[in-house]
Amino acid sequence: MSETLLNLIIQLIGGAAGGSGVGKTAKSLDLGPVANAIVGALGGAGGGSILSSLIPALTGAAGNGGFDIAVVAGQLVGGGVSGAIVTAIVGLIRNALVQKQRA
Repeated sequence: MSETLLNLIIQLIGGAAGGSGVGKTAKSLDLGPVANAIVGALGGAGGGSILSSLIPALTGAAGNGGFDIAVVAGQLVGGGVSGAIVTAIVGLIRNALVQKQRA
């Protein structure tokens, strides 16, 4: 499996976890369990990729031929944080649209 694909999978998992975490902790931003995971995964993939390009140490889950737990942890955290942020933003936008329709 190529390093890029492995990084993407790790970021998707981290993003889904981050999106689900935001939905569980901030009920006003909750999109539902499936939507939280999907939006978080998409945010994790996008944000994790951007973070990897900004911080070169986070690229390559296999590192120099071996498994590097620090790189995997960095990918998970980057994906999780960006997934949580994107889920929160989508939740805020959804809430604003619902409030606008009620007014």
